[in-house]
Amino acid sequence: MSDFLYNGHASGDVASTLMANNFDPHVLRPYIGNDGKNYVTVNNGTKSVVTNAPASLRKDEWISLDDVVLKAAQQRLNAVADLRSAGLQYNIPNGMGKTVLQYQNQSDISGASVSMDGLNQSDSDRPEYNLVNLPLPIIHKDFRFSAREVLASRNGNSPLDTTVAELAARKVAEEAENLLLGVSDSYAYGGGTIYGYTNFPSRLTKTMTAPSTTNHKTTVSEILAMKSQSQTAKHFGPWFCYCSTSWDQYMDEDYEVAKGDNTLRDRIGAIDGIDRPKTLDFLPANTLVLVQKSSDVVREVIGMDITTVQWEAKGGMELNFKVMGIMIPQLRSDFNGNTGIVHGTHA
Repeated sequence: MSDFLYNGHASGDVASTLMANNFDPHVLRPYIGNDGKNYVTVNNGTKSVVTNAPASLRKDEWISLDDVVLKAAQQRLNAVADLRSAGLQYNIPNGMGKTVLQYQNQSDISGASVSMDGLNQSDSDRPEYNLVNLPLPIIHKDFRFSAREVLASRNGNSPLDTTVAELAARKVAEEAENLLLGVSDSYAYGGGTIYGYTNFPSRLTKTMTAPSTTNHKTTVSEILAMKSQSQTAKHFGPWFCYCSTSWDQYMDEDYEVAKGDNTLRDRIGAIDGIDRPKTLDFLPANTLVLVQKSSDVVREVIGMDITTVQWEAKGGMELNFKVMGIMIPQLRSDFNGNTGIVHGTHA
């Protein structure tokens, strides 16, 4: 059986349930109450009886499943978590009901005039704008249990084996991270494209010397040059600093072997406005990135946090689950293509 939406019409139990409830995923998270009836928790905190999405799990089973999913997801969301902790996120209410985010790039205007009496006519202009679409796809991964597995776990007083749920959550989180880093293929829809740090067309680039024990000072000089590139593009920091795992062995070496008082990572972190380099597992080899911490450069668009929904199939003998989220990076440049993202690589 398949469930889909086409031209505003739903086909299938899952799609019909979502359409009937304004795409609120909570309606696909029903649980069995202590009285044996089926409930969902809605946004205002009250409970309502479910009639179109029969519950198969108890509340404590949902809690156990959610704990595993969220813990696994958080371990993989490093760069995404940095944006959110810095307040660089944009929440879209009811993100399931929207497919694109429209926004505008804005040009600058000319400078002010200087005169003694203020009577001279200064340039009169206004910013120019262009309209951009950002796709809002759903990142998702499915898994399932049989009804017999659920019943056996209850009768044996042992919890469900949530390993597959953990793996599904990791895959969703990894894809959200990879989209931000530009490791996944660019996703295009509705006239817009999702880009990340390493494939954003407007990013600045820097060819770097391969790191080695004897090149630490060269690395610092080249990072200072990357900072200067961002400043020349009218983006003055502060900056996140990220490196791939291939840099790790050098980042944690002593900056000056004779002194041994700090590492290369410490030395870079001492540069004004630049964070200590953080290693990201999914960055391509030989990569180092500076990203200005401002919403006009990058922010994470949250249409739906990572959540798990459930529905029955095969007469209730199979319980299907989907871990999903709408977590999309929005990388931006100004009207003239200037940005605060500098992408350094070495051969």
